[in-house]
Amino acid sequence: MPTFTALTTLPDEDRATALGEALEDLEPEPVGVGVFELEDGSALWEVGAYFVEAPDDIALALLAAAHGAAPFAISELPDIDWVAHVRRELKPVEAGRFFVYGSHDADKLPEGRIGLLIEAAMAFGTGHHGTTLGCLKALDRLAEAGFQGRNVIDVGCGTAVLAMAAARIWPDPVLASDIDEVAVEVAEANVQANALQGRVECLEAMGFEHPAIKARAPFDLVFANILKGPLIALAPDMGRYTAPGGYAILSGLLVTQAEDVLAAYVAQGFTLHHREDIGEWSILTLTRA
Repeated sequence: MPTFTALTTLPDEDRATALGEALEDLEPEPVGVGVFELEDGSALWEVGAYFVEAPDDIALALLAAAHGAAPFAISELPDIDWVAHVRRELKPVEAGRFFVYGSHDADKLPEGRIGLLIEAAMAFGTGHHGTTLGCLKALDRLAEAGFQGRNVIDVGCGTAVLAMAAARIWPDPVLASDIDEVAVEVAEANVQANALQGRVECLEAMGFEHPAIKARAPFDLVFANILKGPLIALAPDMGRYTAPGGYAILSGLLVTQAEDVLAAYVAQGFTLHHREDIGEWSILTLTRA
């Protein structure tokens, strides 16, 4: 079955969101619509739709013009088993003591390493992306230095790989939250696949806005592997819900964005403990005064 994509960009989140909503009413109807901030420092938002039959190019042109977007680029994707393709391409990832792998590589888990099973078909956060890899390495460094997390949360958890990593090395239960319902379902599936039921609790929440999260605060370790804008917006709550002497591991930001994010957190009483840049991505480990 052929798959078609229609992609455009525009420099405004509200208009991008409105365009995404308008795409839902097209005929033929798209099977999926996404609105994302581009992570290249351009301040542009990408709006994309996926179709199983050729979309109406005239209707797309009219929608783009009406919302002030660039003309849609329409493409037909090759008929490929993408999950099988990704499984072939994605190799296990090693990050300190952690070994992130798919079920097709279960026989490659080295002795003495902590295995984290994440299927290639799952949401963002397989461990191959520089931000997830960097967060796992930051966690490994803290643990190696003797830190023990007793109250840990992974905000914007995606696959919950970071929450599961913390639950593998420390005995206390870990919280994993995400604003997206599908991400929470993926996280719960991964928790079960890794036999961590009762050790990682997955919640649908925006930031720290959930009764179960507030009841557990303050946290001695917070992961937030999201994007620059949400990270800066989260800074006041991060300062409020991170315990004095606790740590925050932040990523999802470009190297060129790191100083802006750091400044927002310094204003909330954090200091830089460690910074690592992996490719174009930056990973900040901060400590709360």
